[in-house]
Amino acid sequence: MSAVIMHNVMSVDGFIADKNDDVGPLHEWYFSGDTVITEPVGDQGFDHSGTGAGFKVSRASADYVRDMWASIGTIVMGRTLFDLVNGWEGQPPAGEHVVVVSHRPKPQGWHPEASYHFADNVASAIATARELAGDRTVAVNAGQVGGEILAAGLVDEVAMDVVPVVFGSGKRFFGDIDGQHLLENPHVVIQGERVLHLRFKVRK
Repeated sequence: MSAVIMHNVMSVDGFIADKNDDVGPLHEWYFSGDTVITEPVGDQGFDHSGTGAGFKVSRASADYVRDMWASIGTIVMGRTLFDLVNGWEGQPPAGEHVVVVSHRPKPQGWHPEASYHFADNVASAIATARELAGDRTVAVNAGQVGGEILAAGLVDEVAMDVVPVVFGSGKRFFGDIDGQHLLENPHVVIQGERVLHLRFKVRK
């Protein structure tokens, strides 16, 4: 069965965006390195920020980022992010499939060629995502939906790209999750330029 990894870039105080969903400097390390991960894809392309710019990271981050993205079969995202980036115009930054957790259906006529699926609860979203991913990874975007999926016991690992900036307030990595949830010691610790990559297995 495919692993479910909750992943996002975050500030050192645990925020993935400010209250207006602006990521500020959180993604700068994606574009400021010396090692090309992806080339720019033109005016119609979209990356994690919805800009279409190619990714250039530090050598220290490059192998980790490449391997992480190559492992992904399906991305699970919330409706807020889907609306913000218009679903990356049907071209996810990694993997071939996307599952959107939303009580509202897919917009009528929206990129019918894209493998985007809508689920109205986190359990059905993960079940669909796993089926689509096969043996590959299910990547869950952090935030409110990611926190709900973790609280439901459906996350196997937590992956954080920690950027040295303090937001003070905004959208939390784990959303409004209740209670304590134990993680194992980090099994990945990689220091890049202006980013620290961490991965923890979820203790079950």
